[in-house]
Amino acid sequence: MPQVIEPKLFAGNANQPLASAVARRMSMHRGINVGLVDARVERFNDGEIFVEVFENVRGEDMFIIQPTSNPANDNLMELLVISDALRRSSAARITAVIPYFGYARQDRRTKARTPISAKLVANLIAEAGIERVLTMDLHAAQIQGFFDIPVDNLYASPIFALDIKHHFKGNMDDIMIISPDVGGVARARELAQRIKAPLAIVDKRREKAGEVAEMTVIGDVKGKRCIIVDDIVDTAGTLCKAADTLIDAGAKEVHSYITHGVLSGPAVGRIEKSVMKSLVITDSIQATEPVLACKDIRVVPTAPMFAQAVLNIWNGTSVSSLFDHETLSPIYEGMYSAT
Repeated sequence: MPQVIEPKLFAGNANQPLASAVARRMSMHRGINVGLVDARVERFNDGEIFVEVFENVRGEDMFIIQPTSNPANDNLMELLVISDALRRSSAARITAVIPYFGYARQDRRTKARTPISAKLVANLIAEAGIERVLTMDLHAAQIQGFFDIPVDNLYASPIFALDIKHHFKGNMDDIMIISPDVGGVARARELAQRIKAPLAIVDKRREKAGEVAEMTVIGDVKGKRCIIVDDIVDTAGTLCKAADTLIDAGAKEVHSYITHGVLSGPAVGRIEKSVMKSLVITDSIQATEPVLACKDIRVVPTAPMFAQAVLNIWNGTSVSSLFDHETLSPIYEGMYSAT
């Protein structure tokens, strides 16, 4: 009988707790121990990245778990070097599992003489020998078209829907989903439909990047528990100002569900001082100590979803099935068992 090749996981340094959690979940599903490939990923004194794989990967189906979060350039380069090491070691197929895809905000030319860095990164990834990308909540869905290899884009909204139904049980009637800008309406509407809640928009006018001039609420939020939905929270300036605007417009309370907690600079301090009751993020980016210590921030795990997606890719079965409540609920069983 031909030997059944198991999927093999390779963890970069960007988010090792998530890689270990994915391996644990896959071990539960498979009924056999799925470990992380034994390797070292190190830096030379001048910052150069060096990778050495200590076990045979010839003919194996490899999955590199490496978000390209801060420091984005180091983590991206690490992903490329790991891929090159595996390709030269005769791995059969290399899939990059990039929970947070850095450079995604540079997806078009906003003004003259600027780069489209997301396309450049897509070219680098394909050139390094990666044959498939698995990511979550791309900043712009069209980035999938920047690649000439298959891209599976998972969504956090099914996980968020489970979490909202669990944490707001008994109060679902006055929930309102909020898009913090016009560009994020599709994302917010999708979650609103899942939990059968109405939708409102905070319209913001930017003078320059990172700075918000004015905000107005489109929709009636009086007496509502507002949930802001977005894909990235960086310095949290826009988010906190949106929360203030909603309270001023008569909202009962404001919560936020945001996929990627970049949370750089003054973000955690702003969230602690904000009128927001809570911020829920995923573990697509490894949380820093200040983030973990902040009582207003809660982290929901993505490992169950990524583990199932990796197994589906390895098996050649549907990844889009993970967008359904019926498929996802059992994966998160126990965590939201009260729903």
